Amino acid sequence: MEFNHVANRVAAGHFETIVALFKERLGFTELRRTERAIWLRKAGFNIDLQFSRVAASHDDPERARSQVSFLSLTPRDELETLAGWLAERGVTAHVGAYSDREFYLEAPDALVDFVIEAMRPELADYPVKE
Repeated sequence: MEFNHVANRVAAGHFETIVALFKERLGFTELRRTERAIWLRKAGFNIDLQFSRVAASHDDPERARSQVSFLSLTPRDELETLAGWLAERGVTAHVGAYSDREFYLEAPDALVDFVIEAMRPELADYPVKE
């Protein structure tokens, strides 16, 4: 089997704002859209990200254990910028930390089952065993 995509849930009331965040701020392109879902891809990658529109979000204390993750030399600063962008559009978001090199953006009213993570590149520099 070939790896194709990963799917996460986004609250319907903030669905278009989250899609705009990924397109405008994170460089994703819309591939396909239905009434309930959208498929996005970042240039240069061949794994897609699917967001499914659901009725509402929920307050899950374990949400931060599921992430859409990015690498950055300035992870906290970049997530703070995204949190500000969301706040300007009426979505409450805050940045938390797993460590001094890995951070997450949580928007509980919009991101149902995941957070947006950003971490320093060296954290993803591990050998690949074939």
